[in-house]
Amino acid sequence: MTEEDYFNYLKTRSNFALFYRTKIGYPYIGRYLPGKVLDIGCGIGDYLSVNANSVGIDINPFNVKYCMENGLTAALIENNQFPAEDASFDGAILDNVLEHLTHPEITLNEAKRVLKIGGRLLIGVPGIKGYTMDSDHKIFYDEAKMKELLLKFGFKNIRFLYTPTFFKSNLFSKNLASYCVYGVFEKIG
Repeated sequence: MTEEDYFNYLKTRSNFALFYRTKIGYPYIGRYLPGKVLDIGCGIGDYLSVNANSVGIDINPFNVKYCMENGLTAALIENNQFPAEDASFDGAILDNVLEHLTHPEITLNEAKRVLKIGGRLLIGVPGIKGYTMDSDHKIFYDEAKMKELLLKFGFKNIRFLYTPTFFKSNLFSKNLASYCVYGVFEKIG
């Protein structure tokens, strides 16, 4: 899929999905992200539109251009470097990004670099059904695998959140494509 195709695909989300994300989902998970927040893989800016104190970055120039045309702060990731200073953010979000990465260490090292000590990283990944529905998904993460990976990069787990159910459910993970697990992690070193 080309960058432009992926950008156009993102714009096909339903009005209901947009309403849920911006009025229920992001306010629910966003309360775990204090201060200035970096949205890594910001897509077409749904999180940015909810949190005025956020900055988006993406590898797709069509996404970045769209965000900027809609008055959102966004920048392009180039050469695997986030366009941000060291320790310049209180929080960061990777919403349905991690499972697309063959080499997550590049992104996680950069997230660690731009977060302050004690900064929070919120990572959302799809459940089983959502994971199997996208051929671009590379690695499946459950809570244990996410905790193990993030510990290697100097993050401790604070808690897990679940949407749209607000509780953990293997039944929904297997049968509901929109079910997601969100890990809240704190930078410890």
